[in-house]
Amino acid sequence: MRTRKIKVDMLARVEGEGSLSVKITGDKKIDVELGIFEPPRFFEAFMVGRRHDEAPDITARICGICPIAYQISSSTAMEDALGIEVGGQLRELRRLIYCGEWIESHALHIHLLHAPDFLGYEDAIQMAGDHPHEVKRGLFIKKIGNHLMSVVGGREIHPINIKIGGFYSVPSKAKLESLLPDLEKALDEAVDAALWTARLKMPVFEPETEFVSLVHPDEYPLFGGRLASTEGLDIPLSGFLDEFMEVHEKHSHALHGRKKNGGCYQVGPIARLNLNRAKLHPMAAKLADDLLPEKQVTNPFKSIIVRAVETVYALEEAIRIIKAYEPPAEPCLDYKIKKGYGVGCSEAPRGICWHGYEIDEKGDIASARIVPPTSQNQPRIEQDLREMIPGLLHMEDHDLRWRCEQAIRNYDPCISCATHFVRLNIERPS
Repeated sequence: MRTRKIKVDMLARVEGEGSLSVKITGDKKIDVELGIFEPPRFFEAFMVGRRHDEAPDITARICGICPIAYQISSSTAMEDALGIEVGGQLRELRRLIYCGEWIESHALHIHLLHAPDFLGYEDAIQMAGDHPHEVKRGLFIKKIGNHLMSVVGGREIHPINIKIGGFYSVPSKAKLESLLPDLEKALDEAVDAALWTARLKMPVFEPETEFVSLVHPDEYPLFGGRLASTEGLDIPLSGFLDEFMEVHEKHSHALHGRKKNGGCYQVGPIARLNLNRAKLHPMAAKLADDLLPEKQVTNPFKSIIVRAVETVYALEEAIRIIKAYEPPAEPCLDYKIKKGYGVGCSEAPRGICWHGYEIDEKGDIASARIVPPTSQNQPRIEQDLREMIPGLLHMEDHDLRWRCEQAIRNYDPCISCATHFVRLNIERPS
């Protein structure tokens, strides 16, 4: 059979290094390989033997975009092992700094990484020529999220204030209240951004998939709670490895997350919305009802709208926390070191980030297991392309390549987390 080849040297607007190879045989067989060739960094291995309280600072270095996800997941896992329960204003502060991460990450992805796909621009710099307001809006919202992380975490990149049991120090009420004017302005801008994303032309694509996210009885999930899916899964965080596994694929340096039965699943904004819509704050809830009225969002291209709704939620939540904030008496809970095993899970902007640690009687890490969101989404991305491409064979090479790249960016993949430049190669009948 004839094949047609398209080679793209770089897929921009993603974080990390990887490759995509698509081979089309005839008009039916589609072979897809999302390969990640960024060298493994062995975080799990070199954490063994380190002190348990080093975990938040070490794991934060896995990602410069979502360090809070790793700090909160590792901290809560260690606290689970040690029998510590962080509540009250300390827990609220953790939600607050997590809101900052969602705000800055979502704003970046929506306006500078994903929107150019929908509007036909190679990058945000070209897009800014015709859409300066949208680009400036994205940068403004991102700046507010970064500043929030700095105030609570000490700095915006790899914050240094989170520790086992709480924080090294806590901000004053006046310091947090000084953020309110900018947060309220950013909230108005975020609402406009959500309305704007809904006007973007969405490709029609409705694959069947199982969505997995955290759920919590009282709040839209950032960390803690239970794991649930749209197929009826409802398990404690400790049951993650009983239901899910990681497998090695020869075309990738990163492990691929799968269900124990071999099926793929999806984590991230759409999964969170599908399982937690009723927990949104009023402004975000109204936007979700108006812009995403379907009972379950299944079109992955609509992730840009869902991220915009979540940005509104994160700003509402940040404002709520600050208005109710009273500095805790102590920045951190005391605890005694003991041997144990604990798990923690949080919702990175891209999806669930699960950690499991064993510590010995001296408080040293005996084993570590980290399952990042992009590893879990890799098989789903490949499956999206297998299901989508047969309906696009009429497209010219450039247009087909563009749609494939756009489909990958639906998931805002953080390839460095999963193991920066991505090569795309398509072979199809000529």
